Amino acid sequence: MRCIVPGVRPLRSLAGVSQARSPSLVRLRSGLFRAVLTGLVCCVLLVSGAPAQETRDPFGTERYVSPAPSMRWQSTVPLPEVPDAPSARLPATDRSLSLPELTELALQKNPKTRRAWYAARAAASGIGIEQSDDLPQISALINLQRSESEGRAGNQIPWLTRYGPSVTLSYLLFDFGAGDSRVKAAEYQALAAALAQNRVLQDVVLEVEQAYYLFLGTEALVRSNELFLKSVRTSLDATQRRREAGLATVADVYRAETQVAQAQLNLTRSQGGLEKARGSLASAVGLPVNAALRIQTFEGEPRIRDITESLRDILGRAKANRPDLVAAEAQVRAARAQADAAAKAGLPTVTLNATSGRTFFRGDRPFAESNTLALNLNIPIFTGFNQTYSVRQAEARAAQAEASRDVLYRQTELEVWQSYYDVQTATGGVSTTAVQLKAAQQTAEATLARYQAGFGSLLDLITAQVEESNARVQRIQSYLDWFTAVARLHYAIGASDQTAYSVQTR
Repeated sequence: MRCIVPGVRPLRSLAGVSQARSPSLVRLRSGLFRAVLTGLVCCVLLVSGAPAQETRDPFGTERYVSPAPSMRWQSTVPLPEVPDAPSARLPATDRSLSLPELTELALQKNPKTRRAWYAARAAASGIGIEQSDDLPQISALINLQRSESEGRAGNQIPWLTRYGPSVTLSYLLFDFGAGDSRVKAAEYQALAAALAQNRVLQDVVLEVEQAYYLFLGTEALVRSNELFLKSVRTSLDATQRRREAGLATVADVYRAETQVAQAQLNLTRSQGGLEKARGSLASAVGLPVNAALRIQTFEGEPRIRDITESLRDILGRAKANRPDLVAAEAQVRAARAQADAAAKAGLPTVTLNATSGRTFFRGDRPFAESNTLALNLNIPIFTGFNQTYSVRQAEARAAQAEASRDVLYRQTELEVWQSYYDVQTATGGVSTTAVQLKAAQQTAEATLARYQAGFGSLLDLITAQVEESNARVQRIQSYLDWFTAVARLHYAIGASDQTAYSVQTR
């Protein structure tokens, strides 16, 4: 790169002056002087903004920013291509998959489990990083050096080439336990990461359960809407026959047709919701959203069981078994160990250093050996208050970790409390909707029989059919609420299975 400066004489003339009264070494020095001076002048011009338009962004960083805050950034650089996420394969079977099979597949293929596992591996490697200070540090160096020098009296030492290997050993003998505290902190960090992975597995299980029960509920809703559509079509046929017999008006026919159209709309919406629920379940499992999932459903109505364990015992189980709560305690202990290590970092350290090397020279000069053994005592005296603020920061982070643990503990209590009573409420709702649906079905059947026999009004028939459909929907919703509440109670406790509150089917 050349920089032409107006008003400055070419530097070549300076070299010429030196050449007139100096040997070749001075020519080299004058060349270096010319390069350094040219660089300094160019830097002054760059700072002063001489060619402002060309040097304002010499590295072209403005291409990564939009021209204005209100404008969208348009890519002028190649964008990375996002690869397809690895997805699970459906088992080679034609049978429908049960909830345990879907859960097992999700635990293997959901990317959340893979991400948490690698995070745990990274945290476990941190233990080895901290424990490496307990072993000697050995390094090798191969040096190649070429130098010359000139004294004030004019005598010159010619170019000399040196090369050779050396080995250095450094061993920390004593640090007042600061390293042990760092190792302890790394162990608690790894423990927290492992527990966090367990919680992620429970997250995936809950996600699959919720998607599975939503799919079953939506599928039952589709069947309910199909029954409702069939029922209102029967009412429309009866209304048309009564219209032909002169027992109904055209307004009754239009009203019946309106009910058929509304029933068809409800069915269409529920069918769309079923496909969305199927895609959500496939995504939770780790499959593409368009996977042809075949889901095993209940044969008949599922039978529920009451919770016999007391709320106090459930809260105790959550405190002992919930992975993220135990992980929060591990984070507290890791922060406390880091604070202890920060406090001990200001104490003296004793280090053993040893170096052995051999230097060779070009020519006939013999090689030279050097060996050094040193015992160093490093005593920190003043670090610009770095040690003071490091300890203060570590103590504050430990207190912050304790507060985060307490927040999570209260949140756990609340989640268990709410989930417990959600299960109790849903249990009562299942029994109540059973009575409601039975009464609504009997009313609808009796009203339809009376209407077909020429008695009663169309309004009474439509009202009875709508009430029957609503009762059926509420019945489906009550089961969905119960299953979801039980799943959330398992999740709030930190249970990894359903041994405590098993769900049986007829």
